[in-house]
Amino acid sequence: MSCDLGRMLRPRSVAVVGGGPWCRQVLRQLHGMGFSGDIWRVHPDPASVEGVAAVASVADLPGVPDAAFIGVNRHLTVQVVSALAQIGAGGAVCFASGFSEATGEDGSAHDLQSALVAAAGDMPILGPNCYGFINALDGALLWPDQHGCVSVERGVAILTQSSNIAINLTMQQRGLPIAFVGTCGNMAQTSQADMASALLDDPRITAIGLHIEGFGDTAAWHALAMKAHAKGVPLVALKAGMSEEAQRATLSHTASLAGSDAGAAALLARLGVARVHDLPGLLESLKLLHVAGPLETSALSSISCSGGEASLAADAAMGMRLSFPALEPRQKTALQEVLGPMVALSNPLDYHTYIWGDAEKMAAAWTPMAAAHIGLVLILVDYPHTDAADWHCATKAAIATHRASGRPVAVVSTLPELMPAEVAATLMQAGVTPLFGLREAMVAAEAAAHLSAPCVAPPLVASPPATPRMLKEAEAKDLLQSFGVAVPVHVVCEDVLQVDAKALRAPLALKAQGIAHKSEAGGVRLGLSHGDLPDAARTLPNGSLLIEEMVQGGIAELLIGVTVDAAHGYVLTLGTGGVLTELWQDSVSLLLPVTEMDVRQALCRLKTYPLLTGFRGKPPIDLSAIVETVMALQRCVIAHQGQIAEVEINPLICTPTSAVAADALMVLGTSAISEGDRHEPDQNCS
Repeated sequence: MSCDLGRMLRPRSVAVVGGGPWCRQVLRQLHGMGFSGDIWRVHPDPASVEGVAAVASVADLPGVPDAAFIGVNRHLTVQVVSALAQIGAGGAVCFASGFSEATGEDGSAHDLQSALVAAAGDMPILGPNCYGFINALDGALLWPDQHGCVSVERGVAILTQSSNIAINLTMQQRGLPIAFVGTCGNMAQTSQADMASALLDDPRITAIGLHIEGFGDTAAWHALAMKAHAKGVPLVALKAGMSEEAQRATLSHTASLAGSDAGAAALLARLGVARVHDLPGLLESLKLLHVAGPLETSALSSISCSGGEASLAADAAMGMRLSFPALEPRQKTALQEVLGPMVALSNPLDYHTYIWGDAEKMAAAWTPMAAAHIGLVLILVDYPHTDAADWHCATKAAIATHRASGRPVAVVSTLPELMPAEVAATLMQAGVTPLFGLREAMVAAEAAAHLSAPCVAPPLVASPPATPRMLKEAEAKDLLQSFGVAVPVHVVCEDVLQVDAKALRAPLALKAQGIAHKSEAGGVRLGLSHGDLPDAARTLPNGSLLIEEMVQGGIAELLIGVTVDAAHGYVLTLGTGGVLTELWQDSVSLLLPVTEMDVRQALCRLKTYPLLTGFRGKPPIDLSAIVETVMALQRCVIAHQGQIAEVEINPLICTPTSAVAADALMVLGTSAISEGDRHEPDQNCS
């Protein structure tokens, strides 16, 4: 979508097409928000509604509207869109349903949506099946229902496909200034990424929250992330739902590890977008980013007058990428001067109640906790709803701490309902973030501390092959070897009575080819001598056999695999390998393409990483060999882009000097391997 959305989203004239309560509500909300531009109506009945008379058709409008709300049936919607496009309108919200979302009930619905897009041409449209938007900056809204937004001078934007969720978010009572709310509906023409990109052109938007059901065009999301980073506007996403592509039956451990959400998680990480998992977390993260912006570090200070609250703060951050660093000597010295010898000094800090009520002393005690190495200071205060007069000292001290230190400061109510609206407003005005709920505060801190620059390279576009087939293990290894993956020396035997592997060095592995999970199917024998081969072969399923030298000196076993996720790209999974892969559940997923640095950083995130670097006297493994194996696998995938369905190396046996693919599984399209790609095995004794 290359249309300019700015004219529609920041209109100076609005037309409402249609009648009934929904269109009446649009007029009412425009007046209620104080829209100062022209408001016109199109309806056969010229009678005034909400003080606005009507004209009979779009052609009769006194001017060309910047934005139009179309509240008529789906078939008439197409005609109205065509008429608006012909006069050069700035854009339209298509409220009607019954388009592509109703294809299951109406076979013509998809065609109708296509007709709608064709009718719009270059004119932007939102929806169909869409509530529209609320622009609280300019008092301009095309919104057919009540909402909780108020006029603001600057604030955050929230975009969602769900109109109902949008209404609920506008009703928040958390002190978050919402500048813009937009719903996307079916996204027949204009996507969520398109809308977000247009909002980045408004300097009054401080952060953008995205409730995402599906990504669609990943290139558009990459362009959005690059633009947002360049403009310094943070993006926070709540990704819901699971892609059908990732739910399909798969053969590999990789797919089991990656699950249905790995592609989405990897895409958001690649884009540098902070991710949260619920609506309260989304709102609190946006609020922190609006007030403080991205945090310099994930190191936190926690301050409370209760040991119980100090423990709760530490526990709330468990499992998150946050830390409470120990107090530095200068912090302890400053705290002792104010608190005396009766307070145990630590972070989280329980300062007791010795100084409660004295805002100056409270600020003097809290300011050392706002040291330069701390990303965010959390001051835990629950304001009673009965009489909070004695708690005003905490508000004053928090503001004074922020002013004295210049560091980001948040006042956190452990229970969301114990943060009064007037206190939140006072804190916000002074540059202190009021955070509602202790867990939500940690979610916000983690999101604000882990924003990053998007990868410059967009993710590879992936699509599964139409007719995939699983290669024999020897075929897969030969193909991988041709791209630089180290594999064991091996031979292939087609006849069980003619097993011969004299050229190989024992111990040997004997495997039945064409089986995805050979260990579970009894299709593998390990640690064999040459003399063991005939008898061992008779115990395996009939068919092609692979004999190979076993890798010696292994210290760790890893899994490296790639699966196709049509919604997000090629998902690379690095994890603890071997037969217990699913049990360990130790993996990291990235989207291709990756760099060597990406791979090294991903390896550091594995629980098994200490084993790779030398554990309890064992020598470290060759990390460069692991990285090169991943890069070789990536070269193979890129060479077969659009043809590969799955590829997995498990285990990759890692030694101090090498990384060898002891087993390999690959699923490609039937025509994916050309004769030039095929490699003869080292020997064939059939």
